Amino acid sequence: MSNPSVTSTRLSAPELRATVSLAAIFALRMLGLFMIMPVFSIYAKTIPGGDNVLLVGIALGAYGVTQSLLYIFYGWVSDKLGRKPVIAFGLIVFAIGSFVAAVGHSMTWIIVGRVIQGMGAVSSAVIAFIADLTSEENRTKAMAMVGASIGVSFAVAIVGAPIVFEWVGMSGLFTLIGFLSILAVGVVIWVVPDAPKPPVHVKAPFAEVLHNVELLRLNFGVLVLHATQTALFLVVPRILEAGGLPVAAHWKVYLPVMGLAFVMMVPAIIAAEKRGKMKAVMVSAIGLILIGQLLLGAGPHTLWSVAAVLFVYFLGFNVLEASQPSLVSKLAPGTRKGAAAGVYNTTQSIGLAIGGVIGGWLLKVDGQSAVFFACSGLVFAWLIVAANMKPPPQKVRRTA
Repeated sequence: MSNPSVTSTRLSAPELRATVSLAAIFALRMLGLFMIMPVFSIYAKTIPGGDNVLLVGIALGAYGVTQSLLYIFYGWVSDKLGRKPVIAFGLIVFAIGSFVAAVGHSMTWIIVGRVIQGMGAVSSAVIAFIADLTSEENRTKAMAMVGASIGVSFAVAIVGAPIVFEWVGMSGLFTLIGFLSILAVGVVIWVVPDAPKPPVHVKAPFAEVLHNVELLRLNFGVLVLHATQTALFLVVPRILEAGGLPVAAHWKVYLPVMGLAFVMMVPAIIAAEKRGKMKAVMVSAIGLILIGQLLLGAGPHTLWSVAAVLFVYFLGFNVLEASQPSLVSKLAPGTRKGAAAGVYNTTQSIGLAIGGVIGGWLLKVDGQSAVFFACSGLVFAWLIVAANMKPPPQKVRRTA
């Protein structure tokens, strides 16, 4: 897409257009996932089957199950048929699942809708498309923009979901998510540039990816990150409601917490990249998540204490959500970036599923503290794994 002899490492106009539009598609899909989390466990109490917290956990985690089964398949098919048609098809499937969940007024039908949503597992194809449309020296920047878009969508969802839920209810929320997915199809067709050449299909790329120890560390990390996040949102909305804050007012906690955490995350990432301290920043972020989970498990809970702990947690979460996809791109061997992204996204979805199902089961049999302490154990294991990682490669400054 670009001349490798060019000394500038800035994204070209076509690269910027491709990255921004594909990051927006990625963010829209993640928005559909994230917007459910802050309000669903409260809404579930009002529908048949919603008094069973295990089913509530399954509804949250079902999305991840089907995604984890199909990410690699979508990436493989996009190598064969092209990225655009595969991404557009997956977004339409995601929209259908959203509309099924919107019209379903029982836990069973919402689980069905979430399963169909997960069948639109296009993230690996989107990341591979970004690799097609960006030069090698700019690919890490592009992947970092995708990571940042996920962080932004998470912030928007956590703050906005309680407000939108109050206006239109859960059915309206699912409907909105479905229409956003249809809008994303238009972005794919008319805004995203065409690839300069058909993608090259590489046979059996996964063995090399799975033998890379540093990628395995990141895969384990994203599994734990999203498992503990899903489990956390089974419990936190209930804590806030029990503290006297109705779901429509949960944004009063989430907005300042997420805003401050996001502002503080940006200079941390920039400093880590420029000074070669990414490992130290990542390990510190994992430590913040561990502290947050332990404090939530220890209680007692007041609105102020929960807000303070959530700030600690989300500061760590935002740093990791923005940095890890970029590191996958950096560490993936040669032609295996698409495969590495597919495996990374698969383990992310497995984490979503585990967090929902196991979190719901623990909440049912042993209460809120059991959920947080189990999450703490997972995060502690991740901290040990990450502490032994090699420092990520630094960017080499290019000169004329």
